[in-house]
Amino acid sequence: MRHMLMAFTALVSLTGAGGLVASVPALAADDSPVVARVDRLEKEMRAVQRKVFPAGTPVQPDIVAAPATPAPSVPSSTPVSDLINRVAALEGQLATVTGQVEQNSFKLKQLEDKVNRLQAEQSTDAVGSTAPALTSAPKPAVATAPAAKPAAKPATTASDTRKAGVAAVERPDTGNAANDAYTYGFRLWEAKFYPEAQEQLKATVEKYGTTNVASRAHNLLGRAYLDDGKPALASVAFYENYQKRPDGDRAAQSLTYLGDALIQLKKPADACKVYKELNDSYGATLSADLRSMMEKGRARAKCGA
Repeated sequence: MRHMLMAFTALVSLTGAGGLVASVPALAADDSPVVARVDRLEKEMRAVQRKVFPAGTPVQPDIVAAPATPAPSVPSSTPVSDLINRVAALEGQLATVTGQVEQNSFKLKQLEDKVNRLQAEQSTDAVGSTAPALTSAPKPAVATAPAAKPAAKPATTASDTRKAGVAAVERPDTGNAANDAYTYGFRLWEAKFYPEAQEQLKATVEKYGTTNVASRAHNLLGRAYLDDGKPALASVAFYENYQKRPDGDRAAQSLTYLGDALIQLKKPADACKVYKELNDSYGATLSADLRSMMEKGRARAKCGA
């Protein structure tokens, strides 16, 4: 822009000098300083054009300079006429540059106005979002007692369910303590509460081992162990019942289940001995169920004839 102003100033000076050139043709012989100044102005104008038109193509300006007044007729072959033509070209170039500068200035002004308007809108929005709302004073909250929460029910566990199931098994009370103790153990076993049945039947054998319920209680204790997956404890209970009460009403049954427990313990040879003892001692009096169980056990243990 500074170069453009310098060119414009020089152009005005040169235009004034042009009148003198037109009126005094003899100046052509001494115009070397003027020519040098025009050369310099043309160079500066080209530099300005490169800045204003970086693409190299001028844009038609909205503001166009008035057509220059034709200079007095001078011979086309004289240096003065050439100089006037160059000055006229400079005037046209200056008008083009001036118009483009004015267009750029106008566009920049529009862009600045738009930016300022957007900034003002953003500031207004920010103030509106942070400004407190003008509302009536809030009414004081009325304190209310918190609603009582219902008491949480304790989680029901498997242990609680089992205890409830055991408690539901009825204890007999016939006045015969030994028989009632055995019957309660039988009911626990029948309900598949095997650990509880084992405790009850063990206590019954210990307390009433000399009564007529001992053989039944001891045999059922072995059954409770066997059904609970404890064949080793079952075999001990069955053997003790047979050994202590060979004439008891469950002695033959204890021997039969003893053979089954030994097979589960992978002792087939011992099971065969038990089945032989069972047949020798009780073969004539064995029930059909016990005899069938014995024959199946002998086949599983591969006892032979």
